[in-house]
Amino acid sequence: MSRIPGEAPDPASSRATPVVLCFLFRETPDGGQEVLLGLKKTGFGIGRIVTLGGHVEPGESSGQAAVREVFEESGVMVAEEDLEPAGSIEFMFPARPEWDMSTVVYRTWNWTGEPEPSTEITPAWYSVDAVPYTQMWEDSAYWLPKVLSGDYFAAAVTLAPDNECVGSVVFS
Repeated sequence: MSRIPGEAPDPASSRATPVVLCFLFRETPDGGQEVLLGLKKTGFGIGRIVTLGGHVEPGESSGQAAVREVFEESGVMVAEEDLEPAGSIEFMFPARPEWDMSTVVYRTWNWTGEPEPSTEITPAWYSVDAVPYTQMWEDSAYWLPKVLSGDYFAAAVTLAPDNECVGSVVFS
């Protein structure tokens, strides 16, 4: 188990909001890989580079939510059967427990359509070797490399009292 500074509390309880993240990948003509991220224009994380995703609606599976969120935020169609589970993250906000999230992470290389801006996100492709971590949530630098390398992971991320900086990250 890797620990990055401090001790993480037990994973978020059932009060945590169910959330999904979905990473779309493509190969470049020179044999490299790119991942679809986007500039958040509204709501939680405004002004940051984020991945596509959001809340799981009542009655939805996490896969159904990922398909819906990708379409709503980029206009791209993903089939649920093309989603590959990449991991899970329990986000804990001790200073704002109502923000706690239980997150399922997916990745896919198959979709239909070209990403277009929505009211929430302006999508853009980034080389997996040049992800703009300094423009993202600080915790992304800890777990996103695992998504990009194809690893499956489970993480517990506890945010610091400012609700932005990382207090701790524990992988199990």
